[in-house]
Amino acid sequence: MKNLTLATLTAAVFAAGITTTAQAQQSTQASPYIGADAMFWEFDPDHGSSRDSVGLRLNGGMKFNDYFAVEGQVGTGGSDGYAELDYLAGIYAKGFLPITQQARLYGLAGGAKVKSKHFSSENDFSYGAGAEFDIAPNLALNADYMRYLDKSAYDFDAASVGLNYRF
Repeated sequence: MKNLTLATLTAAVFAAGITTTAQAQQSTQASPYIGADAMFWEFDPDHGSSRDSVGLRLNGGMKFNDYFAVEGQVGTGGSDGYAELDYLAGIYAKGFLPITQQARLYGLAGGAKVKSKHFSSENDFSYGAGAEFDIAPNLALNADYMRYLDKSAYDFDAASVGLNYRF
């Protein structure tokens, strides 16, 4: 149920971002951004107990208008003695749904590659949803939940909280 709800929310926000992009006439100047997040990841095998830890995720992208961006993510770190994240990397289309001048919901859809000491390097369709809130003219607080891998034998997810700086 959690996967269906997250996928539905992601699709709705992404579709709203694409739909409103066609109508957008306000902010047409592309602007780059970078960010850093604390990433609380979980490796959840279908059989056995789940493993989790905390790592670091860096992101950067280009916001083309108020409704659409392209974002890259890289992350690493964290070990619980059994599962250890070597790295993750992903590229995403990011649709925004403005709530107020300072707050936005967003959905991400793209692809990710994850390598861990527990499993070899894996690629998969990746998606997520989140929110961001401006705390200064060029600085936003963000939080999201991502499904990086959805394999038949396990899932790899992460909840992240961090800051983005817009140039």
